[in-house]
Amino acid sequence: MNTNEKGWKYLMLSFLAFAGLGLELVIVMTLSSLIGQQVGFHSPPMHLIIHWILTCITWLGVAWLLLYNAKKRYGFDAFTAKMYIKGWQWIVVFVLFIVSFLMSFNNWGGFKPILELKANGLLLFIFQYIYYIVETILVLLIIVFGQKAFDMWTKKPIIPWGGLVCALTWGAVHIISRGVFDINNALFSSLVSLMFGTVYLLVNKDIKIAYIVILLMFIL
Repeated sequence: MNTNEKGWKYLMLSFLAFAGLGLELVIVMTLSSLIGQQVGFHSPPMHLIIHWILTCITWLGVAWLLLYNAKKRYGFDAFTAKMYIKGWQWIVVFVLFIVSFLMSFNNWGGFKPILELKANGLLLFIFQYIYYIVETILVLLIIVFGQKAFDMWTKKPIIPWGGLVCALTWGAVHIISRGVFDINNALFSSLVSLMFGTVYLLVNKDIKIAYIVILLMFIL
């Protein structure tokens, strides 16, 4: 397999991570059919919790399959130890985190976790944030595999290609937010995706550190 072909394989893994997120729609439709009513944000708490649990199990399965296949078939271990992260890199990561927090605060009109806790109550809040924790895994894999593909094609690893792929997939799909056409949310999510991709590069593609930072940027 030459470099061009292998790049396409990695890009396909990135798209499969995005498609894995889309399996939530299948779960919603199936669950709605079984209980005889549409599952959504105004559904009874137990319906939402079941939806989140099934979605998280599915997403974890997809993430494992993608990581396993990347290592088994292409020899790419996303967890390989990376280079030492320099001080200036941490400073830029911190700046991006602050910018992300301020954008989120402005977009939500307040501190997101507090607002969601007040709106949902403690039980739903806990399960929703478990859902966010798992969602972040697939969002990161979109970035990881997208970056790997374009690194192979362009030989310019300092550009956040993975963030761009994430912006054009996971970010852009937020144009439909809770069933409503919302271009501002799509732009916000796409910009945040680019920031996620930049963080991944700044921590020298250390997937464990990148996950922690991106998760905090995502939930806060």
